[in-house]
Amino acid sequence: MSENQAQAPEQGRPRDTDRKTRVHLSTFDRFKFLIFFTVIFLVLVWAEMSNNPILSFSDAFKENLNSRWWLLALAAIEVIRQLHFLAAEIVAPYHGAWLKYFSTIDRNLHRLSDWNRFRLSRVIKAFVFVCLIAVALGAYYKQTPVTALFLAPKALWSAMPMLAQLAFAVFFILIQFFAMFWFLSKGGIDTYFPDDIRTRFSDVWGQDHVLNRIRENLLFLESPEEIEKHGGYVPGGILLWGPPGTGKTLMAESMAGETGKPFVFVDPGAFNNMFFGVGVLKVKSLFRKLRKLALRYGGVVVFFDEADSLGNRGISTQQGTFSNSDTACHGGNYLSEGATSLIVKERFGSEKFVANTAMGGGGGMGTLQALLTELSGLKKPRGFFNRIVRRTLGLRPKLPPKYRILVVMATNLPEALDEALLRPGRIDRMYRVGYPSKAGRIRTYKGYLDKVSHSLSDEEIDKLATITPYATGATIKDTINEALITAIRDGRVSITFTDVIKAKQLKELGPAEDVEYIERERHAVAVHEACHGVMAYLMRHHMSIDLATIEKGSDYLGMVASIPPDDQFTRWRTEYEADILVSLASLAGERMFFDGDNSSGVSGDLESATTVASFMEGHWGMGSTISSHASNRRFEVGAPGGGKGKDDGARELRRALADRIEDNLSGLLAKAEMVLRDNKGKVLSLAHALEIHKTISGEDVVAVMEGRKGPLVDGAPYQNPENVAAIERYHESALTAHKGHEKPDVEIPTFG
Repeated sequence: MSENQAQAPEQGRPRDTDRKTRVHLSTFDRFKFLIFFTVIFLVLVWAEMSNNPILSFSDAFKENLNSRWWLLALAAIEVIRQLHFLAAEIVAPYHGAWLKYFSTIDRNLHRLSDWNRFRLSRVIKAFVFVCLIAVALGAYYKQTPVTALFLAPKALWSAMPMLAQLAFAVFFILIQFFAMFWFLSKGGIDTYFPDDIRTRFSDVWGQDHVLNRIRENLLFLESPEEIEKHGGYVPGGILLWGPPGTGKTLMAESMAGETGKPFVFVDPGAFNNMFFGVGVLKVKSLFRKLRKLALRYGGVVVFFDEADSLGNRGISTQQGTFSNSDTACHGGNYLSEGATSLIVKERFGSEKFVANTAMGGGGGMGTLQALLTELSGLKKPRGFFNRIVRRTLGLRPKLPPKYRILVVMATNLPEALDEALLRPGRIDRMYRVGYPSKAGRIRTYKGYLDKVSHSLSDEEIDKLATITPYATGATIKDTINEALITAIRDGRVSITFTDVIKAKQLKELGPAEDVEYIERERHAVAVHEACHGVMAYLMRHHMSIDLATIEKGSDYLGMVASIPPDDQFTRWRTEYEADILVSLASLAGERMFFDGDNSSGVSGDLESATTVASFMEGHWGMGSTISSHASNRRFEVGAPGGGKGKDDGARELRRALADRIEDNLSGLLAKAEMVLRDNKGKVLSLAHALEIHKTISGEDVVAVMEGRKGPLVDGAPYQNPENVAAIERYHESALTAHKGHEKPDVEIPTFG
């Protein structure tokens, strides 16, 4: 994907606010109230005729026209309302004039949220329905509408025979039982109707390669005959998996927004219940709703967020199915089927089994099985008449319609999902939503910066994308928001590049603790970090220094952070050796500058260096041997010589690997000592800059190394021999104070 492609996304379905005309109503919504008013009017006519047998239909009709004029008025208002809607759907100028001159009405209506307006409209419609039913019953019983409403159940009960009354009593008891489970099965499922969701594909930045494939699914959802007429079937399931914050949920919303179909959001804990069986009812209720929505709107999108909560059935987690490693090679493709099966068996045979936690909590096995059945099970004929009456009459039930249901699942842990859930026919396509590329990050930065006032140039945005290699859409949005807060705190409304850099450092490092080092400890921390910085500048060319700080954080005394200047997906032995050199620079530097002494602060650096060296020797073929330590350990291969027991062989194997790791680290430590000895002046200069400014950028580090001016630090004074000599005298004083636990007798030099 090129940068130009990332900056010019394909425009999707227009938003509600972009329409020139009103959204078209369905046929049912157009006539449902008129049909209801007509039925109520005819019931009233029939009630008049039943109370007066000699009254003709025409006379009863005319009498109700005179006495029930308000019902006709309601029908007339509904006709005017539908004509207004129809004109707004067809004539764009009429719709534009309405929005222009009567915008106050829409603005007042939209003060309530979409969901509250939907629920309020349901209450109003139910109230009107009950009122009209009461009027019809009042006309029949010759009572007031309220009294007639309470007389109807009593009259129905008395008209029923004894057997029917007993059956109704039993049915009423069952209704209470089922009502309890119905109540428990509610919650955790939210429905958004067409155009409630304003998200479009143009709002999803940095993931164009995934969106292009998703467009195919939506094309088949809109025009299924394109694939069905050739003997195929419409893919009905998508799994979006990848790191958090990369836009999986946003993609699902954009699918519903692009198609104009209802969007059903299933909460991760929707199937967790106290009672066994409630989860099954929830699944059945969910898919019953999906089928209704699919028939009414021609399709529906259902989204299961955090799908790993669906669990599995106790089978081993297949860590190799979804590899997050960008450097892994699919070596199994080179092998025969038998060899591949052997490797898979040996690799996963010892994996621990996951407990039976399907659907979590009290969901139980039945919930997951119900979900699997609904996703791809046999489709039952729908409707009581179709299933019962037609069978009773010996007729074959009509086949169920084809429900256009697009199932979208998102997860950060795809290996936790059941294999049966991921098979084709249920989940047909699996897309990894990974970290966006540099072009995607540029597009994302520009998208969020366009929402605020800023003064960043294209070059600065490009630099931001470079120094944030693993930034997701969520982290970029959060960084821009934090930069806006920083600007407002300083009395500005426009974001600058400095604001974004400060926000980035705050998010990555957290706020610095309000503590001050004593002079000798401040100098020791600065020398420690300066050794890292000089070594990174001289030896680690595949990474660029992002920042260096000696401000104490929650879990560090100082830090030199580096970032890759380009998106790179493979790593090499020389790069790993450079990483180890940077890690060992602290130990080598402390011993060199403090007369063989070193602090406990090097423990984390040694752990990092040992870990990398271990993988180089035992896994990546970058050491003195080429055998894989993981395979040797799995097959219980001992050290050369044979004839030893299992424990002795494993012990010898570990000892041999440890010796090779130690040899490698010792050689690199000696190299680090030599590099720092040759650049002693640069280390002390960088340490001085850190003591003065506490936190500096990577450009400032380079400025000190090369003697030029940086954003914060001017490196030119560090090229002056007199200044360097002053820094060395200060270091000697700090070294003496370190040995005697005293305060240095020389003040830190400053340069104008």
